[in-house]
Amino acid sequence: MGYLNGWRKLPHWFIHNGFRSIPVSNGALGMGCIGYPGHPAWEVTSTCNLRCIHCHALSGRPNPNDLTTDEAKKFIDDLAEVEEFRALVYTGGEPLVRPDIFELLRHSRDVGFANIIATNGTLIDEEMAFKLKEHGVVCNAISLDAADRDMHNFIRNSPVVFDLVLRAIEATKKAGILLQLNATAMEITMPYLSDLIDFADMNDAAIMLMYQLVAVGRGEKIEEVTLKKTTNQQLSDLIASKQKDISTIVEPVAGPQYWPHMLEEKGWNNNILLRIAETVFHGCSAGRGFVYIKANGDVWPCPFVEVTAGNVRRMSFKRIYEESDVFVNLRNREDRLKGRCGECRYRTLCGGCRGRAWAYTGDYMAEDPRCFIKK
Repeated sequence: MGYLNGWRKLPHWFIHNGFRSIPVSNGALGMGCIGYPGHPAWEVTSTCNLRCIHCHALSGRPNPNDLTTDEAKKFIDDLAEVEEFRALVYTGGEPLVRPDIFELLRHSRDVGFANIIATNGTLIDEEMAFKLKEHGVVCNAISLDAADRDMHNFIRNSPVVFDLVLRAIEATKKAGILLQLNATAMEITMPYLSDLIDFADMNDAAIMLMYQLVAVGRGEKIEEVTLKKTTNQQLSDLIASKQKDISTIVEPVAGPQYWPHMLEEKGWNNNILLRIAETVFHGCSAGRGFVYIKANGDVWPCPFVEVTAGNVRRMSFKRIYEESDVFVNLRNREDRLKGRCGECRYRTLCGGCRGRAWAYTGDYMAEDPRCFIKK
C-alpha cells in the first residue's frame, strides 16, 4: 500500500503506531474492508443515547431480547474457540450504555482477547478512558463524520456531540489507548472529508476507517445521499492522494474498488502482479474474515449484509461461522459471485461490496451496483 500510494510517512507511522497497532489488527497479514483476517464485531447492545440519521443498526431504546450477561459470557467463550480471533470489537448501539459492559470487557480480556470499543464518543471522559484501559481496551474507534461542528451534530442529531467527541479524543490519547476515527462518507459529507482526514492526522489517529453509507437501517431512508459510481471513484482518489502526506492509515469500508483502482493507477495490470497484490489486499471481507454478531445473538457476515446464518443462543458460534451456507458462499465467492462481479478479474482482490449488493437487490452475491472499475 505504501508503494502504490507513495506513502511518504510510512516510517513515521511504523515507529509511532506500528507495534501499538498489532493487537488491533488481530494478526492481519493484509488489508481488507473493515478488518482482515478473523475480525469479529459484536453489537453488544441495541441501546444508544443518540439517533444518528445513518445508523445501520436502528439503535435506540433498550431491547429485552439482547443477550443477558450470562449468555454474553458464554458467547465470548464460544468465540474464543476460533483460533484466528485475537481481538473483539464491542459496538452497538452505544456499547458504553450497557450496564454490565465492564464485566464483559473483563471477561473477554481474561480469555485472551484484545478489546476494541467502537463508540460515538459521547461518554468518554478522562476517567472513563483510563477505566477502559484497565479492562483491556487497546483501541477506541470513535465516530466522527466531519471536522465541522454543525455537520457532525446534524448527522448525529445532537447539538453537543461534536464537543463531546473532542473530549473523547483527548481522553483516549491521555490514557495511552490507540486512537481510531470512523467516518461515514455520503454525498452531503464529501466536501468535508479532505479536512476530516487532515484532522485525523493532526490528532495522531493511527487508523481511520472511511465507511461509505450503505442503504440499510436508517440509511435506507436517506438512500439518495449514498455515493454514486463517480463519487465512489472520487473518494478512492481522495484517500489515495491524502495518504501520501499523512501518518494516519485511511482504510475504505464498503468501497473495495479502492484496491484494484490503486493497481490500475499504478499500471499493475498483468496477472503476475495481480496475484502478488491478492496476497495482501482482500477487498470485501464480509463472511471471509469479518463476522458481525447482533445484540440478540444473530450472526451476520457483515453489518450491511442483513442475512442471519444462525443464532448463538441455539447453536455454537464456531459451527455457525464454519458451516453455515452464508459463510461458505462468501468464502468461495470467486465461483459464486453473479453479474459483472462474477466475471471480473478482481473478484478475489475486491469482490464488490456485498452490503450494497444486498441493499439494492436482496441478493448478497449479486454485482455491486456502485462499482466504477471499467476493465
